[in-house]
Amino acid sequence: MLLALLQRSIIYAPTRDESLARRRFIPGAHVENISFTTAEDLRLNGWHVVAAAAADRDDGALSPRNGPLILYFCGNAANRAARAEEFEIFAGLGADAICFDYRGYGDNAGSPSEAAFADDAMAIWKYITQERQIDPRRVIVFGESLGGGVATRLACELSAAGTPPGGLVLRSTFTRLTDVAAWHMPWCPVRWLLLDCYPSVERIGQVAAPILIFHGRRDTIVPFAMGEQLFGAAPEKSSSGILKRFVALETADHNDVLLAEREAFRLGMRYFLEQVDRRGDWR
Repeated sequence: MLLALLQRSIIYAPTRDESLARRRFIPGAHVENISFTTAEDLRLNGWHVVAAAAADRDDGALSPRNGPLILYFCGNAANRAARAEEFEIFAGLGADAICFDYRGYGDNAGSPSEAAFADDAMAIWKYITQERQIDPRRVIVFGESLGGGVATRLACELSAAGTPPGGLVLRSTFTRLTDVAAWHMPWCPVRWLLLDCYPSVERIGQVAAPILIFHGRRDTIVPFAMGEQLFGAAPEKSSSGILKRFVALETADHNDVLLAEREAFRLGMRYFLEQVDRRGDWR
């Protein structure tokens, strides 16, 4: 009964920070504050991390002007500031990033839940593609851990509507949240108790966009086998003919991916961006 009543306080671990609008230094990029409104008229804040111009670099990276934009969905803990290292990697590849904090996280009001996060995800998508008028084919939807459940649902819904994103990248995410809970607590009937399930394994098969999955082989939070199962449920190739790809991060656990396998992650992202950019529009 206690687990049932407190489940959302266990699942979601937001870090509040009212200073995020002033914490904006990321090497190789500059950060613009953004705000958008959900369907419930809730105002959410985030960052647009703009990569430095390719002309300023000599590494042959992609140009951010016409290049990819990574829409980043965070995991269940902390806030957007904790993902600055990922944004630095993306900027080094010439990719912009947009990351916002879910309701209840960072400097945003509200309370977290699966349904609320889905609303937040659709609101940021509309902000990017309608208000900012960014071509949906430029947008790579990226989900980290629990954010993978949010990202997969969004990509599934967009694919069903005939407007898939440019790609879907998942890192250290699960088949279903209930599967993870049952793995950690086999003595508890979590499948009957959890309100928020994030059934990505049931949704990923409908995603029409190119798919890349990273997973740490030593992951002690979301077992490596779950990443493999999720990959197995994904379509063999996208509607544009790009084969799905799985990158095993051999020495990585769940929360140390960039510490343990930074270069493998960077190279995996670079290859994926080059593969998705088949026409060379981003160069």
